[in-house]
Amino acid sequence: MSVWPITLDDVRGAHKMLAGVARVTPMESSRHLSELIGSPVQLKCENLQRTGSFKLRGAYVRIAGLSPVERAAGVVAASAGNHAQGVALAASTLGVHSTVFMPVVAPLPKVAATRDYGADVRLVGENFDATLAAALEYAETTGAVFIHPFDHPDIVAGQGTVGLEVLEQCPEVRTILVGTGGGGLLAGIAAAVKPVRPDVRVIGVQAEGAAAYPPSLRAGRPVTLDRFGTMADGIQVGRPGDVPFEIINQLADGVLTVSEDALARALLLCLERAKLVVEPAGASTVAALLEHGGEIEGPVVAVLSGGNIDPLLMQRVLRHGMAAAGRYMSLRLRINDRPGVLAGLLEVLSRTDANVVDVAHVRTDPKLGLGEADVDLRLETKGPEHCAAVVAELRAEGYRVLSQA
Repeated sequence: MSVWPITLDDVRGAHKMLAGVARVTPMESSRHLSELIGSPVQLKCENLQRTGSFKLRGAYVRIAGLSPVERAAGVVAASAGNHAQGVALAASTLGVHSTVFMPVVAPLPKVAATRDYGADVRLVGENFDATLAAALEYAETTGAVFIHPFDHPDIVAGQGTVGLEVLEQCPEVRTILVGTGGGGLLAGIAAAVKPVRPDVRVIGVQAEGAAAYPPSLRAGRPVTLDRFGTMADGIQVGRPGDVPFEIINQLADGVLTVSEDALARALLLCLERAKLVVEPAGASTVAALLEHGGEIEGPVVAVLSGGNIDPLLMQRVLRHGMAAAGRYMSLRLRINDRPGVLAGLLEVLSRTDANVVDVAHVRTDPKLGLGEADVDLRLETKGPEHCAAVVAELRAEGYRVLSQA
């Protein structure tokens, strides 16, 4: 095995450096997930870290390692959220000026938080590529040091401190699940864990729509995706970083992928069962337990990497999660367009104990016959069996169900 870019001593040094800066985040057991996979599951709550994610760890170690001349020139970063806040707080803590470029479409709460942590925020670009280009140009023209979100040994060493805490808090662990975008967190945890506990499996988790690591690992080199997209913007990265890839290729035990439905269900589960606010990227490890639980050896530690989620996105994701779990159903029915029919439909629904969230009564559509109307319904239900029972009751009462989702 060749030598990887960072050592266990590098991670231990980073851990000492972060004392009093980054929190030792709690480990919470999950009875529901434990019952689901038949083995103990612990949640490593980096969503409760300062700035709401693990990103502070790597950013602080990277900036702390700069020379006095480099510090005087300031630092610059490009990010839509978590890395932005980590760099801002790390820099202000160390007395270094930071400039953070964010896309113009970045959620307002994340922009405000980054400013509050002390950064000079500049909104540039409709997408991240344009934002990144602006940040790199700023670094070139001003001499500010560009702080990469994952592709630097100091960043990886800082993120690896999560792994040291996992081993201390849960020494019986057999598998660690890690949400993975560029790979800094997965590489750091693997570098921290494998030298002392080679028996522990360290597995990455990526969204199916942004899974650059599986083809890269097959090719033996970083591969760039032609297209990628996922609700889990924290792990929406089209190409692995060179530094983390080298470590992951040697030390990690594979990368699983999860669907958008599983991400939404996982976020809902974290909120309802664990009482934890987690962003989709942070919930990716829980999504892996929902979709791959039978393949994962326990005891398991699932790292919840972040909790910074825009309230509007949370509303949409929770709705999606409820639908994926069979607790939210959309129906289109065709009814006779005469007085009292809609009231009768609602009466039937009340008997099924389904909660009507929204009703749209469509009476003017060229597809409708004379005396017909369509009704679009959104219902809260109790699960797949209840959905089936509602539809069966409607059909038994003579209603024509055109579509169901």
